[in-house]
Amino acid sequence: MASDLETRAKEAFIDDHFELAVELYSQAIAINPSHAELFADRAQANIKLSNFTEAVSDANKAIELDPSISKAYLRKGTACIKLEEYQTAKAALEAGASLALGDLRFTNLIKECEERIAEENGEVPSQSLDQTSTSVAVPSSELTDKTVGITKVDLPMVSTKPTKPKYRHEFYQKPEEVVVTVFAKGVPAESVSIEFGEQILSVTIDIPGEEDAYTFQPRLFGKIVPSKCKYEVLSTKIEIRLAKAEAIQWASLEFSKESTIAQRISVSSGTQRPIYPSSKPRRVDWDKLEAQVKKEEKDEKLDGDAALNKFFRDIYKDADEDTRRAMRKSFVESNGTVLSTNWNDVGSKVVEGSPPDGMEMKKWEY
Repeated sequence: MASDLETRAKEAFIDDHFELAVELYSQAIAINPSHAELFADRAQANIKLSNFTEAVSDANKAIELDPSISKAYLRKGTACIKLEEYQTAKAALEAGASLALGDLRFTNLIKECEERIAEENGEVPSQSLDQTSTSVAVPSSELTDKTVGITKVDLPMVSTKPTKPKYRHEFYQKPEEVVVTVFAKGVPAESVSIEFGEQILSVTIDIPGEEDAYTFQPRLFGKIVPSKCKYEVLSTKIEIRLAKAEAIQWASLEFSKESTIAQRISVSSGTQRPIYPSSKPRRVDWDKLEAQVKKEEKDEKLDGDAALNKFFRDIYKDADEDTRRAMRKSFVESNGTVLSTNWNDVGSKVVEGSPPDGMEMKKWEY
C-alpha cells in the first residue's frame, strides 16, 4: 500500500502536481513512518511549493532515519538557502557532498553559500539590481531607418501598504529560553500548527470557515534546540517556549543584519530561580501584583474569575515554601474566605473564616 502511494506521488510530482504529491507522500509516511526516502522526496515537493520550513523538517527526519541518504542533505541545503540560513545550508551540503563525490549540485550550492556568507560579513560588496539603468536613450541625430529609438518612460512607483497582522505577538527571554506569546483568543488547539527549525519558528492558525490563515514564520535571532521547544494553546493566547542553543542575549526576536551582535549571558553555577515579581519573596507587593493583574485583564480581556485565579496562581508559583504553606492552610481552614502569605501569623493557629461584607458564615451539619 505504501509503495503504491509512493509511486502515485512520484507521478504527481513529475506532472507538476506538487500539492497532490505532498498529500500522497504524507499518506505513505503514515503507513511507513520509518522510510527515509519518503521524507526526502516530500521535502523536494515542499521546496517546489515554497514550503521551505516544512522541507527542512522533512530533510532532517530523513537524515535522522538514514544518515547516508545524500539527497536529504541536498534538499536541506536548498531549503536553508531559501530561508537565508547560509551557515546551516553549507554544513548540510558539505555533509552531502562527502556522500556523493563528484555531484556538481553540491559544489555549486556550497559556492553560493560561501558568497552569501561573505556578503553578510561585508567581505564582498553587493550590487543591487535596482542600481542598474533600465532605460536606453538614443540621440535623434544617430537614428536611421534601422535604428529604433527607445524613449525613456518614468514608471510610477507602486507602493504596497503592509497589512496589519491578524494577531499581535510579543516575546521575553531568560538565559536558557525565549518565550513568544501570540495573542489569539478562543482559537481551537486543532487549528494551530507550530514547527521548530534550527533558526526558524513557523506558526500557522487556520480556522475552518475563515478566508485567510494566519502565518508567522520569522527567522530567529539565534539558534534553538527544536526537540526541547514546546507550545501551549490557552484560552486567550498561544505560549511558545524556544530553547536557546546558546546562553546569549537576543537583541530581537527576528534576525536582521543590523542586530547580529549578541551578548553572552553569564549564568552562575548552581540552580538559580528567576526572581519575579519581587526580590523579596516573603514580602508580597500586593499593589504591584494587583496592577499587573488589571493590566493583563485589560490586554487579554480575561473574565473576572479567570483574572482572579491567575492572580493567585502567579503569587503561589513564585512564592517560597513558607508562603505556599500559609496560603494552603489559610484557604482551607477559612473555607476559602481568607488567603494569607504569612506563615508566622497562621502557622500556629486555626484560621477563622472572614466572609465579605453583608454576608455571614454558616456551619453545615452533616
